[in-house]
Amino acid sequence: MSNKLKVSLSPHVHSGDSIRRNMDWVVVALLPAMLWSFYVFGLGAVIVTLTSVASCMLFEWAINKYILKNNKTTLSDGSAIVTGLLLAFNLPSNLPLYIIIMGALFAIGVGKMSFGGLGNNIFNPALLGRVFLLISFPVKMTTWPEPHQQNPFVYADATTGATPLADLQGANLGDLFFGNIGGSLGEVSALLLLVGFVILLIAKVISWHIPVSILCSAFVFGVVFYIIQGKMPFADICLLSLKHLLAGGMMLGAVFMATDYVTSPMTHKGMLIYGACIGFLVVCIRLFGSYPEGMSFAILIMNGFTPLINNACKPKRFAKEVKK
Repeated sequence: MSNKLKVSLSPHVHSGDSIRRNMDWVVVALLPAMLWSFYVFGLGAVIVTLTSVASCMLFEWAINKYILKNNKTTLSDGSAIVTGLLLAFNLPSNLPLYIIIMGALFAIGVGKMSFGGLGNNIFNPALLGRVFLLISFPVKMTTWPEPHQQNPFVYADATTGATPLADLQGANLGDLFFGNIGGSLGEVSALLLLVGFVILLIAKVISWHIPVSILCSAFVFGVVFYIIQGKMPFADICLLSLKHLLAGGMMLGAVFMATDYVTSPMTHKGMLIYGACIGFLVVCIRLFGSYPEGMSFAILIMNGFTPLINNACKPKRFAKEVKK
């Protein structure tokens, strides 16, 4: 009889969810936009992506083995691959290799491993790497190849131009949506980033709360600020606010960066607050700041507020003693 009774720790029924599964789905969701960037920018996009992923994996392995003296590798969870891909998506396709490697080192070494590894980091590692490179190499990080102007078999040899955010009024809505624009690898096609969003929703890797609240908040505050300025008809204001959602890193940040499990709130109410604040900050930085883009800074700022949001949006406790 004793052999028929098995005693074990919970959970007794596993949901099948795991870090590796979620990371694999993120890679799958990134594939459409990544392949499009390869088509638009040619060999440069391929080299930037491979360099970023390989560097992130190498630095995570090296820090674990030689600095933390941990013989158990963490590469199997796939988080270093996702960090490398997201960092590459935030870089132009003509960036010198040594700059990419420096960004990967900062993302993994400072943004992730210095806090204790995956699950302990306060800020999104890929965004920290991107902001570090933006501050250190502002000219190279803000010079993008024009789409289809680069020889597909030559690296870093292209006609460069400004991001569409520099002249948003003159940008074509269709080009922004379908991806016939210059910019970083992950900025070229809002449509394919939305395809990735749908994939993550179907796979139940993320929920809709953060991306939708960011996009709605950015659109609403964009309309409000343009109305206050009072320089355009309302139809033009709505069109320009819509372009803000499709241009720059807005879509990439809303779908893939702000939804990071570790650095975003845990409750749905907290997610909505978090997303609304990101949308507000992005519009403020774009319209009133010195940077045409503001998604990276907005997400990192709200990463710092995530513990406060979690504390303020705690669910009700059951069987809690009520003071008379």
